[in-house]
Amino acid sequence: SFLLAGAAKPLPFPYSQQVTMDPSILQHLNDNDKQKMLDMIDEMQTRDSLKMYNGLVQRCFADCVHTFRRKTLEKDEEACVSRCTQKFLKHSARVSLRFAELNQQQSTVGPPQQ
Repeated sequence: SFLLAGAAKPLPFPYSQQVTMDPSILQHLNDNDKQKMLDMIDEMQTRDSLKMYNGLVQRCFADCVHTFRRKTLEKDEEACVSRCTQKFLKHSARVSLRFAELNQQQSTVGPPQQ
């Protein structure tokens, strides 16, 4: 997509789904394996952030841009893209907060008893 040209970094929290990991999970690994695991997690988070960003661009472009008469957006198209983006980011922030709330509740309750 054309808006992705300068986006090498993922979107900042709360716009991306950032999940923290308990460091004790990695304590049984040697340093080389720990680094590989951390690199893989970082790559997955970057890929997820870029997928979200691309989805935002595709959706807002498809919903808001209807003509290609000029190389710049019409005023109404620009306003539509702005509204679409704000709505998407607010929704993503709310989902992230809710996910964090549920994650916190689950970690305080513990695993289900069998």
